[in-house]
Amino acid sequence: MKDYSYFFSLLLNECDSSYQHSDVPIAAMLIDDNDNIVSIAHNTREINHNVLEHAEINAIINASKKLERWNLSDLTLLVTLKPCSMCESIIKQSRIRKVIYLLDKPDFKKEFDNTDFLLFESDLSRSYKDKLSSFFKEKR
Repeated sequence: MKDYSYFFSLLLNECDSSYQHSDVPIAAMLIDDNDNIVSIAHNTREINHNVLEHAEINAIINASKKLERWNLSDLTLLVTLKPCSMCESIIKQSRIRKVIYLLDKPDFKKEFDNTDFLLFESDLSRSYKDKLSSFFKEKR
């Protein structure tokens, strides 16, 4: 594997910003194939009172704005800690092709997993299914 030490040293410095405002010190960076930094970010969930503001998501939002596109399939994400399930989903939706992380999550760190997801069965389901089908047919 390529040596990413330089980039991770920058990320460790970026983590200090999270730490200073009582956020978990995590930082993320997106780089292109030429090792240009497209975006760098840290956790801002606590300071902004926003559950979505993980370092990875902040980096993705910044890169998308800068590049004016949501598909980031030509970028690599570097992150200090292995992404949580929410961030993993956003990373996949962004089409990011590779994620390299510095550290696995500690064994004692468990994600919240007590939310129930329930399917509401109704006649409205068919109407919504038709609406979705029409949308995707138009896009093809």
